[in-house]
Amino acid sequence: MSEKFDAIVVGAGPAGISCAFELAKGGANVLLLERGEYPGSKNVMGGVLYRKMMEDIIPDFHKEAPLERPIVEQRFMMMDKESAVTFGYKGLEWAQEPYNNFTVLRAKFDQWFAGKAVEQGALLVNETVVLECIVEDGKVVGVRTDRPNGEVYADVVVLADGVNSLLGKSLGFHKEYRPDEVALATMEIIKLDSKTIEERFNLEKNQGCTIELFGDATKGILGTGFLYTNKDTLSIGVGTLLSGLIEHKIRPYELLEYVKNHPMVRPYLAGGEPVEYLAHLIPEGGLKSMGRIVGNGVVVVGDAAQLVNAIHREGSNLAMTSGRLAAETILSAKEQGDFSEATLDQYRINLMKSFVGQDMKKYKDSTHHFNKFPQYFDQYIPMVNRAASQMFTVDGKSKWEKQKKIWKDLGSPKEKLKLARDAYRAWKVMK
Repeated sequence: MSEKFDAIVVGAGPAGISCAFELAKGGANVLLLERGEYPGSKNVMGGVLYRKMMEDIIPDFHKEAPLERPIVEQRFMMMDKESAVTFGYKGLEWAQEPYNNFTVLRAKFDQWFAGKAVEQGALLVNETVVLECIVEDGKVVGVRTDRPNGEVYADVVVLADGVNSLLGKSLGFHKEYRPDEVALATMEIIKLDSKTIEERFNLEKNQGCTIELFGDATKGILGTGFLYTNKDTLSIGVGTLLSGLIEHKIRPYELLEYVKNHPMVRPYLAGGEPVEYLAHLIPEGGLKSMGRIVGNGVVVVGDAAQLVNAIHREGSNLAMTSGRLAAETILSAKEQGDFSEATLDQYRINLMKSFVGQDMKKYKDSTHHFNKFPQYFDQYIPMVNRAASQMFTVDGKSKWEKQKKIWKDLGSPKEKLKLARDAYRAWKVMK
């Protein structure tokens, strides 16, 4: 590690590995540093990998990558305490190549992906903590690690060190994030044989299903639960804003146990054996929480750049695209022999022009809005469930009578006006 590299990538998650892969493929001398025992050992995500963004990096990756199941159905549950309004889409076109997305287990997938970067020529060094960036004359020129003689130099450093990026903060790229800008997700892996999974979720062999859980899954706190099918395990988890956990004085593992034992979820998990527990911080602030992502000799990618689409629960696809775009800019800078902020800023420009930047702009106000108005989760979702129960209960009353009761249950004219106003506001921040 005493030599100088073209690039040092800090963090072997989807963003960092994507960047290292593309850089090595382009002929750059790349060092990929990972603090965990191996890539994936400290990385957590709900477990969905989108095909298109990964295929932009490794065509036909699905033929050899350690994937769990291609997803053919995506369901959504709007949950009350003993009910759920469920909707979704099941498409058998997703069961065939080129597929749409897959469930994955990060401990397996990240190791494989990092191995592909190594095959391209990247040097992977695990169990290495980067303590700080080395800055000379206003330019990042390397990193200082916890290893003996741990100073390593490069023309450019890529920060892929996650949502709490201490390196980015130390450079002044972002402030300390507030509790309402960060979510904490907790997840368990539940062992269950593949045949039982397929029977319970109405799947054929080698088909998968995802279920997103809203409302009572988070006790009305802004966030979502999720239940994903793997080959012979289930991923069950819940993520909410830290501010919500603090305000309601709920411990993360307590909320996870609540979701697992919810009557709408419990039957899916029956007979399963917990084999792993995971927790992870997720950036939720969106575009308004993004700090600087480019400097002299440094770029920021993935969660460290706050690149998460909270509304659609997308993160890994944004991360991989950011890593790829950063690598393209760095390779161009290498050709020019110029790693200044002005040159590297092409990465930011390309990122904001891509679907990543466009989606970040589209939903820039969404998290802040729904956090400011909690009634969407703790009032309106139960209201929808009560209305569905009224309409679908056959008790000798006419549908006219039922509609009148539902309308009456919406409250006073003032409360109805408030509901209409909230519906308009929700449409406005989502359009």
